[in-house]
Amino acid sequence: MSGRPGLQKPDSAEHMPDQSGGDRSVNVGGDNHGIVSTGDNANNVLILPAARPAENSLAGKANLLADRVSGLLKREEEQQRLWDPAPLPVRCRPAPETLTGRRKSILDVSDKAADTLPLDLTGPLEKIAGVYEGTEPGRLMVLGRAGSGKTILVRRFARARLEARTPTGEAPVPVIFSLGSWNPSTTPLRDWLIDRLERDHPFLAGAGPDGSTWAAALVGADRVLAILDGFDEIAEGLHESALLDLRATTVPLLMTSRRAELEAAVGTTALFAGIELTDLTLDDSVNYLLHATNTPDSDSTSCDGTDTTTPSGWEYVLNTLRRHPEKPACANLAAVLTTPLMVTLAHTVHTSGRDPVKLLENEEFSTRGDLEDHLLDNFIPTAYDRFLTNRPAAKRRPWRAERARHWLGYLATHLKKLDSHDIEWWRLGTAMSLSSRMLVSGVTSGLVSGAMLGLVFGLTTEPRVAFVTVLLNVLGIGLTFGLMHGFGSKLKVGGAFEPSRMHIQIRGGSKRVKESFLPRIRGGLAGGLVFGVVFGLGVAVYAGLLDFPWTVIALVFGNFLVTGLALGLSVGLILVLVAGLEAVIETKSSVSPSDLLHTNRTTVLAQVLAVGLTLGLGFGIVVALVNGFALGVTSGLTGGLVIGLGVGTLTAWGRWVVLVRVWLPLTGRLPWAVNAFLDDAYQRGVLRQVGAVYQFRHARLRDRLAEVYEQ
Repeated sequence: MSGRPGLQKPDSAEHMPDQSGGDRSVNVGGDNHGIVSTGDNANNVLILPAARPAENSLAGKANLLADRVSGLLKREEEQQRLWDPAPLPVRCRPAPETLTGRRKSILDVSDKAADTLPLDLTGPLEKIAGVYEGTEPGRLMVLGRAGSGKTILVRRFARARLEARTPTGEAPVPVIFSLGSWNPSTTPLRDWLIDRLERDHPFLAGAGPDGSTWAAALVGADRVLAILDGFDEIAEGLHESALLDLRATTVPLLMTSRRAELEAAVGTTALFAGIELTDLTLDDSVNYLLHATNTPDSDSTSCDGTDTTTPSGWEYVLNTLRRHPEKPACANLAAVLTTPLMVTLAHTVHTSGRDPVKLLENEEFSTRGDLEDHLLDNFIPTAYDRFLTNRPAAKRRPWRAERARHWLGYLATHLKKLDSHDIEWWRLGTAMSLSSRMLVSGVTSGLVSGAMLGLVFGLTTEPRVAFVTVLLNVLGIGLTFGLMHGFGSKLKVGGAFEPSRMHIQIRGGSKRVKESFLPRIRGGLAGGLVFGVVFGLGVAVYAGLLDFPWTVIALVFGNFLVTGLALGLSVGLILVLVAGLEAVIETKSSVSPSDLLHTNRTTVLAQVLAVGLTLGLGFGIVVALVNGFALGVTSGLTGGLVIGLGVGTLTAWGRWVVLVRVWLPLTGRLPWAVNAFLDDAYQRGVLRQVGAVYQFRHARLRDRLAEVYEQ
């Protein structure tokens, strides 16, 4: 390397006084060579690259998060085929002054040229990066109507920011968060961001340097650039409290929203700097669709002005739009082809052999909405054609398009009822009423318990006695676990139905035992109380029908009540001890929906085994000492099986098994292989993965599927 004396890299040079009193400039950049300048002499020297921060440091965790987010974004772009066959341009203008509170545009455009600015999504997005860097304290909003390209823009923005990061780990890591699942009335934004980071990236859930988690440390140190996608998707009635939190927070952020919803929520108070995405031009759409179909852009017009193009294909359709913009059918289609969502849908739907000339039929599509619904309705059948998936033929599931659309419609309706965009496996089925869930849970628990009890008592007891015993227990167990399900859902006793972020490993330690002591004891006692009351009342009624004295009836009821509380306390204590074997999932990789499900299954089965074995053995020994060995074995076996089953049904995985693996497929609302179906829909581009949950690729698709399903 050669150069002038004193040449150096300005962002990586250190200046040190030399022995002669002059300045010595040392290049310590990322290259393995550089220049040392002393006085008028320049020397080429070998310089070691800057060391990457230690993994167990704040900068190291930030770099690890950046690597994981970058990998997820690349995979998502491949799954959604965002750049196939080419990226659409995205155009923007300054956001209105009523929302930004700025008289001068953040884009520094003159009034004359402030209508639209094209953004090249294939490049490094210097304009958006410059806009973001120019805002203080690093906050920007991107407005646009449905399908205008907001999500694509922020994904490309995140990729650009990640590519610009240096190994020092100081620059904040852009992470996309779907705002639709945030409830600002119960959870502050900062806490919600931390929770989502810990859920989707378990290596950030471990203890950080100050005792909090690594996720909390990163957010607290402004090492996370929160890309908040979909302010308009926050549940109705929560926008005002969300805005209060957004205005107060100092977390670096970029937020997207539809303009109308944001204006309605903001009122007269300005928010922060922003841009607004505008419609595509007809030329934008024409260039994309012709390029996508390898069709040359030609004007096939004869001398008398008639179109000589064969009346089929995109060339004919687009030429018709250009020549006859006044016709209603052309005006409707031209209006539809102004958003990236509809343009890409039009391309996708009509590359499967369908002739786009059909889109000009004014009799069938008399309005713009009719055309958009047509494209949305035909996306699912198109996605389930073989040409759309890049999976090997041997790994494709033979889902029929009409059945897939029915199941996806149920999922969309489920999300609409929950006012959410996240397909969370632990909440599937919860759109059913609580009484319905209690009934399903109780009947399932009673039947499974009855089958187990029937097998045990049938082998050891006289048939008539066995039948009556099993029948009474089925009724009691079903009622007990149905009520427990209801109380657990309503009161969240002991963290019921929330997926655990722990896995079984012999290093949980005493800290986990202390943290879980009160919640698990409380949950165990609540369940034991329900058990004691239900069985006590049942046996008391039975004793009353047999004309036993009221003193005996009261004694029987009290006995079962005490027994239930003792069992509940025992279950709680056992689960507290099991907590000593639980450790935070600190895998360096990010979690997928199936990963979280499998981890919870392992944890729940370990808990069920511990409770069932311990209580079954203890109960069996007590009964054996009083009533003999044979009855002790029978009672211990049945008691352990039933109580273990009950504990299992009161977990997120247990409820998923009852509702999603049994009830919903049995009633035809979901397929039996639910996980395989969701993964296949993701592979086909119908769903997208956001951390540990799935979402529909666009809110418009979700809403249309729900509308058709409800009809």
